[in-house]
Amino acid sequence: MSMTALFLILAALQVKHLLADYVFQSAWMVRNKGRYAHPGGLAHSGLHSALTVLVLLFTPLGLGAVLLIALGEFVIHYHMDWAKDAILKRSTATPKDWAYWVITGLDQFVHQVTLLGIALAAVLLA
Repeated sequence: MSMTALFLILAALQVKHLLADYVFQSAWMVRNKGRYAHPGGLAHSGLHSALTVLVLLFTPLGLGAVLLIALGEFVIHYHMDWAKDAILKRSTATPKDWAYWVITGLDQFVHQVTLLGIALAAVLLA
């Protein structure tokens, strides 16, 4: 796979992340991501995974590899969001606090590293 293809996959995954985390995420999902196994958090992570499948269907990957990668993203995304919310609730940090933004930034960092891993997997498995 070419560097151009890798760049396009990464760009598409960035757009996917923007859509799933900020455009299509409902208040119900946001409110319930911190409650383990709540359908709101599961739906949010499922949205991420479904959009990743859509992106990866435009690569040379087989369907099995696409679904496996999406499942991995689901597990990582779900648990990172749950952990972030659990930590924020225990800390009582609010958007006015430095700790809130450090925790939120770490959450987004893990999501971005996951997207890099997805793109790398797409290149290596293609």
